Amino acid sequence: MKNSLKNDLGLAVLRIASSAMLLTHGIPKFQKLINGNFEFPNPLGIGASPSLFLAVIGEFVCPILIIIGYKTRWATVPPAIVMLVAAFMIHGSDPFKNKELALLYLTALLTVMLLGPGRYSIDKR
Repeated sequence: MKNSLKNDLGLAVLRIASSAMLLTHGIPKFQKLINGNFEFPNPLGIGASPSLFLAVIGEFVCPILIIIGYKTRWATVPPAIVMLVAAFMIHGSDPFKNKELALLYLTALLTVMLLGPGRYSIDKR
């Protein structure tokens, strides 16, 4: 297997798997939003409803775009910001194990942002 093929396959696995797992956190938030339940933490001081809306964009809408590889580099920005807020504001004073998941997602998102989606994406069609 050629190196470029391995790299493209590796990027696809990283992009799709990490975004699919992130989506499992976004689906319940999306359901809250469409059910009209706007109770949500307000770490940025912008209100619970806007915070929930931004979290839905970062954990539901953008992971779908990343999975299919559409506008991938741009689509990694909102979830990366959500993961920064989760790790350093929501779990800022918590032990590392409580921040670890957000930091792992952030690492995957930054890697995809820097390397791009690879050949197996809508962006490369």
